[in-house]
Amino acid sequence: MTTGEMAKAPALFLRNATGLVKGWSGFDAFAYSFMSVNLVTLGMFYSLAVFAFVPDGSVLTALLVSGVVMTFLCITYAGLVAVMPRAGGDYVWQTRILDGIPGAALGALVFGVTGYFGAKAFEMDDTTALVAGAAGLAIGAALGWKRGGIGFILSSTGWWFILALWAPIYGFILKIEVVQPLVALAGWTDGSTFFASADGTFAVSLFTILIASGAVALGMAGYARVQRWCIYIGLVVLALIFLLLLVSSQDSFHAAFDKASSDLFGVSGAYQATIDNATTNDGFVAGGSPLDFGIGGGTWLLLPFMMFWILYPNWGATLYGEVRGAGDFRKVLNGMLGGLWVTLILAVVFVLLVAKTFGWDFFNAANVNFIDYAYGYVTVAPATPIWGYPPLLASFLIDSRVVQMIVVVLFGAWFVGWAGTLWLSSTRMIFAAAFDRVLPEWAARVSDRRGVPFMALLLIMVPGVVLSWLYAYQSGFSALTLDASLVIAVTFFGTSFAATILPWWKKDLYQKSPIARYQVAGLPLISIAGLITTIFLGWTTYEWLSNALYGIGVGNSDSIKFLAFVYGLAAVVYIVARLVRRTQGINLDAIHAEIPAE
Repeated sequence: MTTGEMAKAPALFLRNATGLVKGWSGFDAFAYSFMSVNLVTLGMFYSLAVFAFVPDGSVLTALLVSGVVMTFLCITYAGLVAVMPRAGGDYVWQTRILDGIPGAALGALVFGVTGYFGAKAFEMDDTTALVAGAAGLAIGAALGWKRGGIGFILSSTGWWFILALWAPIYGFILKIEVVQPLVALAGWTDGSTFFASADGTFAVSLFTILIASGAVALGMAGYARVQRWCIYIGLVVLALIFLLLLVSSQDSFHAAFDKASSDLFGVSGAYQATIDNATTNDGFVAGGSPLDFGIGGGTWLLLPFMMFWILYPNWGATLYGEVRGAGDFRKVLNGMLGGLWVTLILAVVFVLLVAKTFGWDFFNAANVNFIDYAYGYVTVAPATPIWGYPPLLASFLIDSRVVQMIVVVLFGAWFVGWAGTLWLSSTRMIFAAAFDRVLPEWAARVSDRRGVPFMALLLIMVPGVVLSWLYAYQSGFSALTLDASLVIAVTFFGTSFAATILPWWKKDLYQKSPIARYQVAGLPLISIAGLITTIFLGWTTYEWLSNALYGIGVGNSDSIKFLAFVYGLAAVVYIVARLVRRTQGINLDAIHAEIPAE
């Protein structure tokens, strides 16, 4: 190549610096982890509300085991952050580590499984399903062999396409935890009717998208200030509710709930009616206690349920290019572990207090009634028309509508502090892919003042609106909710696998990193943690797909069709990007062989 040709050849990366700013401290990273593993939003509904579905499982054992396994996830991700503290997280690590035989093997696994289960979802015979699985295996191996292929597919599906589905999930949480309780307490009958409808669900989802987008638009430093205040307010009101539950008896709550249900909904004897409703219509089995310890089959079945909530202490991994001191392994690890274990301790206290004051049978019955009806598993409405949101239930112990409304509003701080996690992490993955020239250059534009990748934000907002409409108006679409966690788990599976092989497959990169000195019995700590995490996430994904209890895979064929669509879409985007960039003289393989700029 002549000197003139070299001058005309495109540079590897879009520019010499990302344009992002290091707007977060170590505490801000901890706060983001803590709000991502959110006890009040995700925890109280998507995990702690499902105990009735596995009545022989040990609740406290499941919480403890989940925490231990997720500790290894934190070690894995903190190690990768220390190796490459860059915006994009999973995308950067997977595209730089996974290629050749490991990349092909991972691609074959993901696309082979998707092809096989996808064919079964379309009710094809076993032979056809095996052929589809073999075709998927071959395609996945080809995509994974090329440097950056399987990394882009897994990370874009996890942090871009599936994050759009999280928009209506966040909106649903806002509706059942804030909007409907406030409307009921205010006695607004027309409002109750509206927000119980599809129109109301869509309206709240749109409002959620505005909140989440506004949080991203504040920039890292601006959102960090909001998040700090939300944590302070949230912890104070949670402590007050815990105290209220501690000093109250089950009899006093029984009376308070019956009175509130009569006043608000005209339901008499609602406490016992809730238990009777669950027993008759949902097959609910009364009895048991959170203090029943054990590690039997029921407890293992609870673990995949816990992952719908406790899987995310590393949710800020894509943001560490904008965290000061991100190369310090211990500092990053402490932030993630803090977010995980502080939440788990609060969860244990919560479970024990609600069992004491609400009653274990009532708590589980109220949850199974609402979940089964909300997702269309039964047609009989619960005794009370809104979810038994625990802070709302606790507020009934104070016979004052004003105080009850104040409690719900203040607990809304947990949602506001959580809202930014909807888009913030995903915009960085989109930005990183555009910075690598996989996506169009305009997707990597950032604002001068706050360093916000506003075009990346637009790329996640638009599909978020579309999926929110489908969630609200298309019957059965809301049942795809759990796909949102499955795809994220597969993304984390790919990253954990990459961390496991890093010390041997990319030896130079590992040996130059600050984590090379961390070993256990002569083996790299990151490989040990990565292997344990890979095995656990692989088992969890298998359970989700193969056990009808979870409503994914064999429990819902539409979920498999949706998974096949999103992974197929990611593969198409990658293939088109390679073809387009080749015509432009841009070598994506060469880009993914280098570490991106900060």
